[in-house]
Amino acid sequence: MDVSDGSAGSSAAGTRVLVIDDSNTIRRSAEIFLKQGGHQVVLAEDGFDALAKLSDFMPDLVFCDILMPRLDGYQTCAIIKRNPQFAKVPVIMLSSKDGLFDKARGRMVGSQDYLTKPFTKEQLLQAVRQYRPVL
Repeated sequence: MDVSDGSAGSSAAGTRVLVIDDSNTIRRSAEIFLKQGGHQVVLAEDGFDALAKLSDFMPDLVFCDILMPRLDGYQTCAIIKRNPQFAKVPVIMLSSKDGLFDKARGRMVGSQDYLTKPFTKEQLLQAVRQYRPVL
């Protein structure tokens, strides 16, 4: 049997997901979809907001917009990945562009995947199923 690292989450409580996006519409859509899927959600409007919430929430998975003011998604992802406490947390980049360059740059800073906006409920929940930790 695989034993997790002792994190407080359990499959019954759902995956803890942090959604970082400067668009209120995208944040709220993601929150509704994820909560319907039984997951716990915390929203952040930019990279600085996300970094402030990271340690308190201890997410299992992060969705991060690329184009944001102050601290873009690439910088935010790189900072999250440089922190040993969060280095193993999957980060999925969100963007309205479906460019090869954006995907490659996301991988370079440590993101696991890429979702193009607008995403569907099924695309979002599938990404959570694919990347959530095995508890």
